[in-house]
Amino acid sequence: MVSRIRQRQIAKLLTSGKRLDGRSLTEYREIKVEPGIIERAEGSALVHIGRTKVLAGVKVEIGEPFSDRPNEGVLTVNSEFVPLASPEFEAGPPGEESIELARVVDRGIRESKAIDLEKLCIIPGKKVFVVFIDIYVLNHDGNLIDASALAAMAALINTKIFNYELEGEEVKIKLGYTQLPVVNYPISVTFAKINDKMIVDPGLDEEEVMDARFTVTFDKNGNICAMQKGGGGTFTKEQILEAIRIGREKAEEIRRLII
Repeated sequence: MVSRIRQRQIAKLLTSGKRLDGRSLTEYREIKVEPGIIERAEGSALVHIGRTKVLAGVKVEIGEPFSDRPNEGVLTVNSEFVPLASPEFEAGPPGEESIELARVVDRGIRESKAIDLEKLCIIPGKKVFVVFIDIYVLNHDGNLIDASALAAMAALINTKIFNYELEGEEVKIKLGYTQLPVVNYPISVTFAKINDKMIVDPGLDEEEVMDARFTVTFDKNGNICAMQKGGGGTFTKEQILEAIRIGREKAEEIRRLII
């Protein structure tokens, strides 16, 4: 936990438009994206936002479609908080924060229609490609949502699926691979509210003293495709609109790192 002295220091700096690490209120830490980091995965990417480090891996298998979407492939997102990443993380079943993280990442990808799921249909109603995205938090220093969402998208862009042909209803794997049909590139931007100030990309110390968190995800055209609010505090209408304005600009900047 952040000490009271640290809390007062954070709050005092914010009133003058500064932060502990010298950033402005709307400035991200350094972002680094490393695609293709896992050789045996169909796709992968390692993302650093400052000292926060997240690895995403993609596995593609053949399975059955959902009954109400017989002509579409299936997308599933899971996240794991590796105990070595933070003293607060424990081994065992996913906790609430891990589940929330996976859902926020899933929603941005799904609602932006980032993957053309119809192109993943092999036999309508019977066989489709199932895309599994596994997110591993390797080091937690704040803003896991943006790091995870960016890692997931970078991994999807890096993903290849095997070529195949049908003999009746049997799938025969052929030589070569085809790029996963990624057609949109959602980017999430997370804000923290501390007293009456809003900041982007909160670090861990800032997250521990924030009143509330707000994440907004934009597709490649700048349209909002997902939003998530966390924490017990509130945002005014004006703050939400300001976050959307700033977030749209930041999302465009970050997107250039992966496409």
